[in-house]
Amino acid sequence: MFYGEYDHTIDKKGRLIIPSKFRESFKEYDIEKFYITRGLDKCLFLFTENEWKTQESKFKSVSFTKAESRKFNRLYFSGASEIECDKQGRILIPKYLKDYAGIKRDVMIIGVSNRIEVWSKDAWLEYYNSSKESFEDIAEKLMTEEA
Repeated sequence: MFYGEYDHTIDKKGRLIIPSKFRESFKEYDIEKFYITRGLDKCLFLFTENEWKTQESKFKSVSFTKAESRKFNRLYFSGASEIECDKQGRILIPKYLKDYAGIKRDVMIIGVSNRIEVWSKDAWLEYYNSSKESFEDIAEKLMTEEA
Protein backbone atom coordinates (compact mmCIF):
# COMPACT_ATOMS: atom_id res chain seq x y z
CA MET A 1 0.00 0.00 0.00
CA PHE A 2 2.89 2.41 0.80
CA TYR A 3 5.92 2.51 -1.48
CA GLY A 4 8.80 4.87 -2.26
CA GLU A 5 11.14 7.38 -0.65
CA TYR A 6 10.22 11.02 -0.09
CA ASP A 7 12.45 13.85 1.07
CA HIS A 8 10.53 16.24 3.39
CA THR A 9 11.06 18.73 6.19
CA ILE A 10 9.47 19.41 9.55
CA ASP A 11 7.93 22.90 9.62
CA LYS A 12 8.50 25.49 12.36
CA LYS A 13 5.48 24.21 14.29
CA GLY A 14 6.82 20.64 14.26
CA ARG A 15 4.45 19.32 11.58
CA LEU A 16 5.33 16.93 8.80
CA ILE A 17 3.50 16.81 5.46
CA ILE A 18 2.67 13.26 4.41
CA PRO A 19 3.51 12.63 0.71
CA SER A 20 0.56 13.12 -1.63
CA LYS A 21 0.87 9.53 -2.93
CA PHE A 22 0.24 8.25 0.59
CA ARG A 23 -2.62 10.70 1.14
CA GLU A 24 -4.25 9.35 -2.03
CA SER A 25 -4.19 5.88 -0.45
CA PHE A 26 -5.71 7.33 2.72
CA LYS A 27 -8.66 8.64 0.71
CA GLU A 28 -8.98 5.48 -1.37
CA TYR A 29 -9.13 3.25 1.72
CA ASP A 30 -10.99 5.76 3.93
CA ILE A 31 -8.11 5.96 6.43
CA GLU A 32 -8.32 8.73 9.01
CA LYS A 33 -6.49 7.55 12.12
CA PHE A 34 -2.87 6.44 12.52
CA TYR A 35 -0.52 5.25 15.19
CA ILE A 36 3.09 6.31 15.35
CA THR A 37 5.66 4.68 17.59
CA ARG A 38 9.33 3.90 18.05
CA GLY A 39 10.52 1.79 15.17
CA LEU A 40 13.60 -0.30 14.71
CA ASP A 41 16.96 1.07 13.51
CA LYS A 42 16.16 4.49 15.06
CA CYS A 43 13.24 5.36 12.81
CA LEU A 44 9.55 5.84 13.54
CA PHE A 45 6.82 3.44 12.42
CA LEU A 46 3.53 4.91 11.24
CA PHE A 47 0.63 2.45 10.90
CA THR A 48 -2.96 2.83 9.75
CA GLU A 49 -5.46 2.02 12.47
CA ASN A 50 -6.26 -1.40 10.94
CA GLU A 51 -2.60 -2.34 10.56
CA TRP A 52 -1.90 -1.14 14.10
CA LYS A 53 -4.57 -3.51 15.44
CA THR A 54 -2.99 -6.38 13.47
CA GLN A 55 0.48 -5.61 14.83
CA GLU A 56 -0.86 -5.09 18.34
CA SER A 57 -2.52 -8.51 18.41
CA LYS A 58 0.75 -10.15 17.28
CA PHE A 59 2.77 -8.46 20.00
CA LYS A 60 0.17 -9.04 22.70
CA SER A 61 0.32 -12.76 21.98
CA VAL A 62 4.01 -12.92 22.92
CA SER A 63 4.46 -14.25 26.45
CA PHE A 64 4.83 -11.50 29.06
CA THR A 65 6.75 -13.94 31.27
CA LYS A 66 9.80 -13.45 29.05
CA ALA A 67 11.90 -10.42 29.97
CA GLU A 68 12.72 -9.59 26.33
CA SER A 69 9.02 -9.58 25.43
CA ARG A 70 8.15 -7.27 28.32
CA LYS A 71 10.96 -4.90 27.43
CA PHE A 72 10.02 -4.74 23.75
CA ASN A 73 6.30 -4.27 24.45
CA ARG A 74 6.98 -1.55 27.03
CA LEU A 75 9.18 0.45 24.69
CA TYR A 76 7.00 -0.14 21.64
CA PHE A 77 3.59 0.59 23.17
CA SER A 78 4.67 3.34 25.57
CA GLY A 79 6.00 5.21 22.56
CA ALA A 80 2.76 4.93 20.62
CA SER A 81 0.65 7.95 19.86
CA GLU A 82 -2.64 8.18 18.01
CA ILE A 83 -2.54 10.87 15.30
CA GLU A 84 -4.61 12.24 12.45
CA CYS A 85 -3.69 14.27 9.38
CA ASP A 86 -4.99 17.81 9.23
CA LYS A 87 -6.70 19.15 6.09
CA GLN A 88 -3.30 19.94 4.54
CA GLY A 89 -2.04 16.40 5.07
CA ARG A 90 0.22 17.25 8.00
CA ILE A 91 0.86 15.29 11.17
CA LEU A 92 2.36 16.46 14.42
CA ILE A 93 5.04 14.08 15.66
CA PRO A 94 5.47 14.10 19.45
CA LYS A 95 8.78 15.54 20.65
CA TYR A 96 9.82 12.33 22.45
CA LEU A 97 9.52 10.41 19.16
CA LYS A 98 11.48 13.03 17.22
CA ASP A 99 14.17 12.84 19.91
CA TYR A 100 14.23 9.03 19.70
CA ALA A 101 14.73 9.12 15.92
CA GLY A 102 17.14 12.09 15.99
CA ILE A 103 14.77 14.11 13.81
CA LYS A 104 15.47 17.82 13.66
CA ARG A 105 14.28 19.28 10.35
CA ASP A 106 15.11 17.12 7.31
CA VAL A 107 13.39 13.75 7.12
CA MET A 108 12.93 10.85 4.76
CA ILE A 109 9.52 9.24 4.56
CA ILE A 110 9.80 5.64 3.43
CA GLY A 111 6.94 3.43 2.26
CA VAL A 112 7.46 -0.14 3.47
CA SER A 113 4.30 -1.88 2.23
CA ASN A 114 2.10 -2.05 5.36
CA ARG A 115 3.74 0.85 7.21
CA ILE A 116 5.38 4.20 6.71
CA GLU A 117 8.77 4.85 8.26
CA VAL A 118 9.96 8.33 9.21
CA TRP A 119 13.73 8.78 9.43
CA SER A 120 16.04 11.67 10.07
CA LYS A 121 17.50 12.28 6.61
CA ASP A 122 21.08 11.76 7.83
CA ALA A 123 20.19 8.47 9.54
CA TRP A 124 18.38 7.19 6.43
CA LEU A 125 21.29 8.04 4.13
CA GLU A 126 23.72 6.34 6.50
CA TYR A 127 21.50 3.27 6.76
CA TYR A 128 20.89 3.10 3.02
CA ASN A 129 24.54 3.57 2.08
CA SER A 130 25.70 0.93 4.56
CA SER A 131 23.01 -1.56 3.44
CA LYS A 132 22.73 -1.21 -0.32
CA GLU A 133 25.85 -3.27 -1.10
CA SER A 134 24.47 -6.31 0.72
CA PHE A 135 20.95 -6.08 -0.80
CA GLU A 136 21.42 -9.01 -3.19
CA ASP A 137 23.13 -11.17 -0.58
CA ILE A 138 20.33 -10.52 1.90
CA ALA A 139 17.69 -11.32 -0.74
CA GLU A 140 19.41 -14.58 -1.61
CA LYS A 141 19.70 -15.58 2.05
CA LEU A 142 16.07 -14.74 2.86
CA MET A 143 14.72 -16.50 -0.22
CA THR A 144 16.83 -19.60 0.50
CA GLU A 145 15.56 -19.74 4.11
CA GLU A 146 11.92 -19.59 2.98
CA ALA A 147 12.30 -22.28 0.31
